[in-house]
Amino acid sequence: MNKVGEYTYVTEAYSLDFRGRVMIPTLGNYLLHAATRHATGRGFGYSDMNQKQTTWVLSRLALQMEGYPLLDEPIRIYTWIDEVSRLFTERCFEITASDGKTLGYARSIWAAIDTESRRAAPLDETALKEYLTDRPCPIARPGKIRPVEGETEGVVYRVKYSDLDVNGHLNSIKYMEHILDLFDLETFRTKEISRFEIAYQAEGRYGMDLSLHLKELQENQYDAAICNEGKSICRASIIWRPSVS
Repeated sequence: MNKVGEYTYVTEAYSLDFRGRVMIPTLGNYLLHAATRHATGRGFGYSDMNQKQTTWVLSRLALQMEGYPLLDEPIRIYTWIDEVSRLFTERCFEITASDGKTLGYARSIWAAIDTESRRAAPLDETALKEYLTDRPCPIARPGKIRPVEGETEGVVYRVKYSDLDVNGHLNSIKYMEHILDLFDLETFRTKEISRFEIAYQAEGRYGMDLSLHLKELQENQYDAAICNEGKSICRASIIWRPSVS
């Protein structure tokens, strides 16, 4: 089977923001869906992991976008394994338009955890390394994001039913949505995100009280954090650029 997965998606009206562009969280959903399909077709998907009482967890995700899909625009997502170690694997993505033009790239880092203990579980390196490829992914790897929670006043939010995933935890895409909601509408009206990077540190749960923090580091560059009881469960970095349309 091909080492690189290739999957086609067609944008729908519900996936667009008020300017008619696909939103970063929607792209995140496309990427996670493509990753799931790629892993499942090669014997290390969620069902395969569950048989070993383990499951995949997303640790880090970085997207770097040159352009954004519009309504009814077919896009292709290519995904492949770039690196494997005992506890982590790195997966890359390329997002292209229907004419083959690259819209963006993404890098993600995944780990496996024991479903009962919730502790890290070793990966099957042999199986995963069969699908390693040297296909290029020309964006920087996810890096360390500085803490800003102690420097800003947080916006309070309580985790609700619609925030939960199949495991009963705060959905990884919901973290992204809540962070982006910290920006005002004028930002989205005049700018677009060049790079969005997020690091997941702990699981959010139903009824958990969160504080959301955002700090501008310099023009068009921000760091953010989602915290519970003073400790961050997630950090993010967002870089904007002037909108091209």
